[in-house]
Amino acid sequence: MSSSPPDIIEFPCSGCGKKLRVGPEAAGKKARCPQCDNVQVVPASSEANGTSQVVGPFPPEPAPAPPPEPERPIGTLGDDLFSSSESPAQQPASQPPAQTTPQPTSPSQPMRASSTTLQGHHTDDSAFSETRHLFQSITDEISKIYVGQEELVLGTLVALFSGGHVLIESAPGLGKTLFVRTLGRVLGCDFGRVQFTADLMPSDITGAPFFDMKSNEFRFRPGPIFTQLLLADEINRSPAKTHAALLEVMQEFRVTIDGTSHKIDRPFLVMATQNPIESEGTYNLPEAQLDRFMFKLNLDYPSELEEAEILKQHSQQVDINKRLEEELEVITSPAKIMEVTKQNGDVLIADKLIDYINQIVRLTRTWPQFHLGASPRAGITLMQGARTLAAFNGRDYAVPDDVVQIALPALRHRVVLSAEAEVEGHTADELLTELIRTIEVPRL
Repeated sequence: MSSSPPDIIEFPCSGCGKKLRVGPEAAGKKARCPQCDNVQVVPASSEANGTSQVVGPFPPEPAPAPPPEPERPIGTLGDDLFSSSESPAQQPASQPPAQTTPQPTSPSQPMRASSTTLQGHHTDDSAFSETRHLFQSITDEISKIYVGQEELVLGTLVALFSGGHVLIESAPGLGKTLFVRTLGRVLGCDFGRVQFTADLMPSDITGAPFFDMKSNEFRFRPGPIFTQLLLADEINRSPAKTHAALLEVMQEFRVTIDGTSHKIDRPFLVMATQNPIESEGTYNLPEAQLDRFMFKLNLDYPSELEEAEILKQHSQQVDINKRLEEELEVITSPAKIMEVTKQNGDVLIADKLIDYINQIVRLTRTWPQFHLGASPRAGITLMQGARTLAAFNGRDYAVPDDVVQIALPALRHRVVLSAEAEVEGHTADELLTELIRTIEVPRL
């Protein structure tokens, strides 16, 4: 990790050891750790050890509050966002310049749910505090079986509670199938898996009519797509005609066969995986299908401690089905998921935040290093994801940080680099990060 700027104070939390980073104006004042809620005095100089955790802004020592500014940013922007428990009216009137520029989620770090307190709103008293409790209960239950991969867990839950789908790019053996099975058990949903191969036919996914000798008529036999959590493993190993079988169901949640439409039970989530290493015998997904995935999540290998925990938990030859039944509790149900999804649509998004989302999406179409920009569906995805992230944090309003946090997963598969950018070795995440930093963060 690169060293912090000279105007940033780094110090470890005395409670949990997490490294906290604050501006120089917080020296000598009390700060609350977002990880363990421990309160301590900020030292005058940096003390580097532990894991980096961004904290800010912090309220000053009890003193007459400065006169409020006419406009104030909703919160700080960064890879992780946490707020103090005090009202924004008690926070310092001036913010460090670095906090006024959006910092998108780094591709090497997982997405994490953020929280921000807006004057007049209290997360604990919000109508969405139940959703926040539900989200925490689900993640806690999943962690009993599935270790790490926070970006996968959060991204999938945001997509599920937003009515979207996810495309996962990762190396084999990172536990994607285990995660879907664990998620299905915790959510009380049905789970299905399809292994995509070069000879897989569309009817192998959707199902097909067959002739019933007893009734002397054709009957429809549903395919594996008639489930609620579908793992489409190595989807890029099948040709385009097989990919097309998923287009209608992912967008409209129904399958049309022989002129008859068959509805899919909701919630319905498609988790498609592709291997970034092997390219032999694979077919690139068409842009029309890529655009139907809400997020593209890039998974990396677990950390040393996480991998050690994986070895401890999954090396005893214990039947995984038995562990799923005995160690996990069913936290919610499909009906409750649909209720929460509908409720998330009531999260407030201010007009200025809508303009901010619109600027990000439209700028991808004129960015010189992009051959193809994002579609309007990308803007819808950003709004839906921001609403769900706000609800996960118990807020009934979205903030710019919610948008920045999901910007890379929502846009990286919707843009196409120009030939010059590919030759120069640029990546979509790198260029999107640069693009978002050029857009002014709205003050609400």
